[in-house]
Amino acid sequence: MITVESLQRSGLGPISFTVGDGECLAITGPSGAGKSLLMRAIVDLDPNTGEVTTGLMNRAETPAPEWRKHVALLPSETGWWMDNVGDHFLRPTKIAEHLPEIGLSPDAMSWDVSRLSSGERHRLGLLRCLEKLPNVLLLDEPTAALDTETTTQVEALLHSLMEKGITILLVTHDVDQPARLGCKTMHIENGQVVA
Repeated sequence: MITVESLQRSGLGPISFTVGDGECLAITGPSGAGKSLLMRAIVDLDPNTGEVTTGLMNRAETPAPEWRKHVALLPSETGWWMDNVGDHFLRPTKIAEHLPEIGLSPDAMSWDVSRLSSGERHRLGLLRCLEKLPNVLLLDEPTAALDTETTTQVEALLHSLMEKGITILLVTHDVDQPARLGCKTMHIENGQVVA
């Protein structure tokens, strides 16, 4: 679970909400509304005020690297700093077992990063987040660059994660996605929750 109380930063908030274990909150709103700012504030990447807690820890009392393992963020654009995909993972062989689940070839760990499409980068970035074994997963448009079939595969993975008790916060512009995932929704405009 995650509880956000009076979270505020430039251009955002204050925002408060709670999402339980195994539940999903879809965050919707127009481009530039503050959805990504909210995600970055929760993982403490930008200066902000307010309190964020999970069932296990309090952000204010937890070193940032430890917090970001427990509350993992998949940004809208994932970072890749080495030439080979597998070099970005602690256990590439173990992660490779999950590649077919998200529509990727079992040999994707041996690919050059330069050959990846934006959708492939995002799906591999999701696996990189999961390698940390987070309890809370923040996903910024995880299926935006995917076709219908691959979106269905990723959503099936997200369903399985929720069944294991992982809490998911999901930024999406897909108006049907919250219903498919069984998410509650929160709509943001101009940095404020409006519904």
